[in-house]
Amino acid sequence: MPAPTHPRPHTETLANGLRVTLRHVPGLKRSAAALRVAAGSHDVPLAWPGLAHFLEHLLFLGTERFPAGEGLMAYVQGHGGQVNASTRERTTDYFFELPTKAFSAGLERLSDMLAQPRMKPEDQLREREVLQAEFIAWSQDPAAQQQFALFEGLPAEHPLRGFHAGNRDSLQVEQAAFQQALNDFHQQFYQTGQMTLSLVGPQSFEELKALAEQFSQALPAGDNVAQAATVPLTVKSYQQVSERRGNFLFAFDYLPESSVEALAFLCHWLNSTKPGGLPAHLQQQKLADGLKAAPVYHFNGQALLQLEFTAPPESLNAIREQILDWLNFFAQQDWAPLRKEYAALLERQQQVSGALQLARLDSEQLENGLSDRGAEALTQILSEIGTVDNFSEHWHLPAANPFLRANEPLANAGLIRGQTSAHRGLRTFAQDRSRGRRERSPMQFSQALPDSTDEGAIYLRWQMKAAASTDLHSRLQRSLRQTQQDAREAGVELTFSATGNQWLLKLSGLQEPMPGVLEHALKCLIQVDADSTLAEPKPPLILIRQLLELLPEHVLPSAKTGDDAKHLWTTSRWDGLALGLDQQTQSAMGLALSRIPGTPDNQLPTPAAITAHKHWSHIDTASSEHALLLFCPTANRDIADEAAWRMLAQLCQTPFYQRLRVELQLGYAVFIALRQIQGQTALLFGVQSPSAKPAELLKHIQQFLIAIPALIEQLDEASLSQQRQNLADQFGDATLASRDAAELLWQARLAGHSSDYLEQLISAIGQLDRQTLLAAAQRVINAEGGWLCLASDPAPQTAWQATK
Repeated sequence: MPAPTHPRPHTETLANGLRVTLRHVPGLKRSAAALRVAAGSHDVPLAWPGLAHFLEHLLFLGTERFPAGEGLMAYVQGHGGQVNASTRERTTDYFFELPTKAFSAGLERLSDMLAQPRMKPEDQLREREVLQAEFIAWSQDPAAQQQFALFEGLPAEHPLRGFHAGNRDSLQVEQAAFQQALNDFHQQFYQTGQMTLSLVGPQSFEELKALAEQFSQALPAGDNVAQAATVPLTVKSYQQVSERRGNFLFAFDYLPESSVEALAFLCHWLNSTKPGGLPAHLQQQKLADGLKAAPVYHFNGQALLQLEFTAPPESLNAIREQILDWLNFFAQQDWAPLRKEYAALLERQQQVSGALQLARLDSEQLENGLSDRGAEALTQILSEIGTVDNFSEHWHLPAANPFLRANEPLANAGLIRGQTSAHRGLRTFAQDRSRGRRERSPMQFSQALPDSTDEGAIYLRWQMKAAASTDLHSRLQRSLRQTQQDAREAGVELTFSATGNQWLLKLSGLQEPMPGVLEHALKCLIQVDADSTLAEPKPPLILIRQLLELLPEHVLPSAKTGDDAKHLWTTSRWDGLALGLDQQTQSAMGLALSRIPGTPDNQLPTPAAITAHKHWSHIDTASSEHALLLFCPTANRDIADEAAWRMLAQLCQTPFYQRLRVELQLGYAVFIALRQIQGQTALLFGVQSPSAKPAELLKHIQQFLIAIPALIEQLDEASLSQQRQNLADQFGDATLASRDAAELLWQARLAGHSSDYLEQLISAIGQLDRQTLLAAAQRVINAEGGWLCLASDPAPQTAWQATK
């Protein structure tokens, strides 16, 4: 298997003051950049709250050289990449990921928008309305308000107590004083001495450095500027409580720089749900559930550590005693084995991280584990909390993660008599006869992905006699929680979903731990009835995310529900797909495969599609905002149609965003994407608005749909050819990450396609012409594949069929 990612990137400061980190990772198929500006919402003048966040938005509105339709966001979306930005208290981050051959042009756009923003008055007025919509949503979001209330125990003059979101009242763009402050802030902080650029990709170190130097030349040079000083936190600890949630907060004023890694290490072990730890004990004593520890603020020696839990207010004093008792215990332990395991799991995380994750990690510039200085800082933190050497005897350190220990290699693993390593494409289950298990397994070991990398994926699907009830679904999810945490730390993402009567267990990431993870996961799911405790409530989601979470359930036909897990498992039928696994991993899966519940079935039917009508599902929420999702599937599952739908999604992303968010200012959550659910390909439109109701949102989406043919006609042949090439490149071996390829191949199997689906898709994209796209757009407009609408209001007209 390939060597692990090097734990530390190269770091240096260029001649003009730009600090850069460079990480060369040969196995990556994409490249990423993360640009951190050492300035945030607490660094703006007190008269203009929200100015830093506002500037972040303005930079994406285009420059003279790259207008909005050619700027970073449009460019990244057009190449199937990722792009975003974030303004925090003391930092502002801009980050994107692209196919490597398109990366340098992305960097060019990022440097231009940072150095040469237009900031025209009309653009500012429009964008202020977007922030106003965000502010309204923020002010009505329970989770956001709970987060804001966290700081009520701090001194009133500390900036954490202030308002920094920005809205129509605080962003006085018409005033000359505001414009002066906006330009001063940009000139003061958006220069090389205040920036760190992190680049990650398969390029050589020399190539990455050349890209960094070229990037820096477009930026104004400057020296590092001291950020605004802050007032002492003064308090040591305090509590904040609501009806069902409580928080303990510990405040620190004079910590060393290495306290960042120390707090991360402490929170990792505070959050461990294994027996003997704090969350398990609080749950066992029925004091609290769902403990989560995290540092919520850190700057210049100040830090705020939050411990959040689900519990009634009357348990608060008892919980505080238990927290302090555990901290007393932890302070007296030998951290050496914990430091070793913590470093191992961070290394695993880097192994499975993509370019964007690594770039963002590098911008934080943390140690890969807990260094000696970090251990000294942790000792200081625990001392300031007030720990003593007296604690209860029931505490003990968590058991080691079973999936972090490497398995011994098997000699000639997976080979049967007469087979050599040259026969790796001939995997059968003949060698499993001694287990007395089925010889013809519905688990297909696909050769569609190479087995020469250290990553792979496993999909296990059951068709049940009934859908899982809410109660049973909660039990199933809870039963997997500890295995999911251990698996994630070991580099395997484990998920379980029960959508209608289709249940899916999915593993993706490092293949070496997968057999053990699969075995543990199956045991947890089968024994779910042994644990009668329900899962803790999830934190509230914003409205559009609520709809997205509910969408898969509405795409499938409704099914009766059942609570008897044992009966549902024994009457189920299952199949599966494994991708990218080498012979050693396949052989090691034998025991897990023998424990799969239900009857194997090589002929499970393709999940049913929604009927070709207009279906409307009203989702009743407590939000005063409005949101709508419009799901527009293909009329059939032909790859040619899928290719056309993908091209339409690519062509429409930027114009749809520009029309509904920028021009009409309907809301801040506006998108169009291609979505595949149970093998069904669809265009998905989404909008959340503080003012426009779903009927109005639908009208605007339909008007946009009608305009798509004109959008296609406006493309000249060269532009159409370039769009076609950009789309095809996203599915080529040189660009497509194995994890993304596995998901595409799984959806292809659900749709009934063969294992050469990716090659067929690339070919179908290459054959797209203007007339084909126009015909596809007309089929979307006519709803030939049906439309499914999820909305926060009932159906507006009789043309829609109301569904549950």
